[in-house]
Amino acid sequence: MKGKSVKTIHVLLLLVVITVLIWSLIKPASFMSWTLEATPAIIILIIAILTFKKFRLTTLSYVIISIMAILMFVGGHYTYSKVPLFNWIKDTFDFKRNHYDRFGHFLKGMSGIVIRELLLRKTPLKKGKWLFWIVTSITLAISAMYEIIEWISFIILQGGKTAKNFLGNQGDIWDAQWDMVLTLAGTIISLLLLSKLHNKLLRKELGK
Repeated sequence: MKGKSVKTIHVLLLLVVITVLIWSLIKPASFMSWTLEATPAIIILIIAILTFKKFRLTTLSYVIISIMAILMFVGGHYTYSKVPLFNWIKDTFDFKRNHYDRFGHFLKGMSGIVIRELLLRKTPLKKGKWLFWIVTSITLAISAMYEIIEWISFIILQGGKTAKNFLGNQGDIWDAQWDMVLTLAGTIISLLLLSKLHNKLLRKELGK
C-alpha cells in the first residue's frame, strides 16, 4: 500500500471507532457496566494514538485493534448478554444464552497478530514455531487475567447487577473456561490465516 492510502485507512478506522464510542455513550444500559467494559478499549486506543508517530503498527494490527474496541463499546452499551442481534440469534436458533460474549472472546484471539508484531519488532524473536507458541501463550495468559479481573470485580461489587453484567456468565458455571478456550481458538486460527498477510504488510509498510 502507498503511504497516502495507508494513512487514509488509519484515519477512517479512527473515525469509525470514535463514532461507535460516542454512540455507545448515548443512554447505555448502565454507565457503570459501560465503564467496566469500555475502559480497557479506551486505554488501548489512547496508547495507539499517542505512539502512532514513533511506533506505527501495520494496518492489519490497527484493523484488529479497531474491531476489539468496537466489540467492547457495543458490549458496554447493551451489556454483553443483551446485544440485540445475538438475542435474535438466540431466539431464532433456540440457544440457551446470548453468545455475543463468546463471539467477542473468539475475535479477541485476533489480538495475537498485534502481539506477534510487537514481539517481532521489539524482541530478538524470529518468525517460526517458537514465535507461534509464545504469542499463543501470551494471548491465553491475557484472557485468563481478564477472567480473574472479572472475578475480583464480582467480589468487590458484592455480586450486584453491574457485577453480574460484567461477569456475563448467564448461569453457565464453565463460562470462564469457554471464554479462554474460544480466545485460544481465535488466536490459533488468526495466526494460521493471517501471518503471511502480516509478514507482507510488515515488509511493505514498515520495511521489516
